[in-house]
Amino acid sequence: MDQESPDGLLFKDHDFATDLLRQLNGLRQNGILTDVAICVGAREVPCHRTVLASSSPYFRAMFCSDFRERGEARVQLRGIEAGTLDQLVRYVYTGEAHITAESALPLLEAASMLQYPRLFEACAAFLRAQLAPGNCLAMLRLAEILSCGTLKKAAREVALTRFPEVAASAELKELCAPELSAYLGDDGLCAEEEKVFEALMVWVRHDPRARRRHVQELLQLVRLPYVHPAFFHHFMANDALLQASPSCQTILEAARRQLFSLYGTPSVADPPPPWHVPPRNSYQDFLILLGGRKDSQQTTRDVLLYDGRTGQWRGLAKLPTRLYKAAAVVLHRGIYVLGGVAVGAEKGVPGRHVYIFSLKLNQWRQGPPMLAARYSHRSTAHKNFIFSIGGIGEGQEVMGSMERYDSVCDVWESVASMPVGVLHPAVAVKDQRLYLFGGEDIMQNPVRLIQVYHISRNTWFKMETRMIKNVCAPAVVLGERIVIVGGYTRRILAYDPQSNKFIKYADMRDRRMHHGATVMGNKLYVTGGRRLTTDCSIEDSASFDCYDPETDTWTSQGQLPHKLFDHACLTLQCIPQIAALP
Repeated sequence: MDQESPDGLLFKDHDFATDLLRQLNGLRQNGILTDVAICVGAREVPCHRTVLASSSPYFRAMFCSDFRERGEARVQLRGIEAGTLDQLVRYVYTGEAHITAESALPLLEAASMLQYPRLFEACAAFLRAQLAPGNCLAMLRLAEILSCGTLKKAAREVALTRFPEVAASAELKELCAPELSAYLGDDGLCAEEEKVFEALMVWVRHDPRARRRHVQELLQLVRLPYVHPAFFHHFMANDALLQASPSCQTILEAARRQLFSLYGTPSVADPPPPWHVPPRNSYQDFLILLGGRKDSQQTTRDVLLYDGRTGQWRGLAKLPTRLYKAAAVVLHRGIYVLGGVAVGAEKGVPGRHVYIFSLKLNQWRQGPPMLAARYSHRSTAHKNFIFSIGGIGEGQEVMGSMERYDSVCDVWESVASMPVGVLHPAVAVKDQRLYLFGGEDIMQNPVRLIQVYHISRNTWFKMETRMIKNVCAPAVVLGERIVIVGGYTRRILAYDPQSNKFIKYADMRDRRMHHGATVMGNKLYVTGGRRLTTDCSIEDSASFDCYDPETDTWTSQGQLPHKLFDHACLTLQCIPQIAALP
């Protein structure tokens, strides 16, 4: 827009520069006033020195300094193809470049060499949009050579977030050891540790003679605590290449003791990796609600996932059948649903069935059945084992028995029975011990006991305490304490196994039972249940509350999608990018 001033009118012709370039390009195309030919092999493109020098620091230095090209009629360029030169000259004279999948890479290299930064960034942006697992490693290497930070960052992001696909490409085999190490050791790598190990071994076996010496340092980048024990047992521990390395054997033996031994932690002499290494940042905790009684109606097959980052609930694949008072537990990134009474079957007859859910596949499958049919029982996991405890048996008796599932051998086995058979106790595992707090006897009277099972010794002992009077209450491990959440009471009790003492946390708002509880990010989440009102009536609840131990306070997280009780409430950890989330 023209601007008026006290001295007159400032006229701006916004089309002048464009018209000038168009005229110059016409002169070039007709060979008028051209004074230099840019040559690539036999291809010659007549140009104007002044235009080239004005468009690029590279040509300005060539034609305005004491280089021999300053006076030459023909200037030979190396490392550029004839078609690329035509495109580049067209860009200089018109400001336009047609970037395609075929031309983007050679044009990027030419723009870098001849110092055309805007064309360089345009090509880089085009290549960023074309990034895929099959080309990202090559693009990253090129970006490093050309010092293209934006392309390098984007290519590395693809390599990290889609690593399982990248690992299947031929490009991964061509990485040098430091490059592979940079990926395997990255906290942001989006891959399960089994895939990380497989990628490592594919790389080593591509050139075993030269790469064998790197195996130990790279193996330590695999976060062994998060490898499925069955995978470790069947595919890692007996790998011939690893067995040939004494240092790798030492690492694997330490891992074997940690993953499979019931006798505590590795010895002080065990080598890295550290056993308390956190999972990669790409892993995310999801809260899962499973089964239960919905809206005071019949038992539901619904499985709901809560994403704490978005605050949204999503439905997952439904349970294969409606199960009344089954138990559920998380083991190795899968959910195991155990026993219960199949709704529609003979009234009150429990089952031995086991259903296993994979969030990665969003599918259910059947597992090996338990030894005894149970419902109203409790289950918990430790290392590669699941413990199924007590409950009501086929004869409607209160059971004191316990059985254990070995996920590596895929079998159930009987273990020592509890001293006192109880229903609906709070259950948790801490420091090699399984704790049962309270519960009720066959007459529905509260049992004021702590029953403790020493896992490695397969023995029980019990302690009487006046502090315990919980029924239908969940227990969770929060930090170094076991927290008993309600149970016909608002009270929250934290038990310290080291001192054998209870600490009282802030009360819940309501007296609750038949609710769910789980821990995510060092905070306690409590879902649904039934609450006792001030006039002692019972109401079903859709509440969703969070307890923060740092502030000893409760906050509401809103409402569940519906009222729910007698449900499972679990935390499942996975990589969202590779899980089949709806």
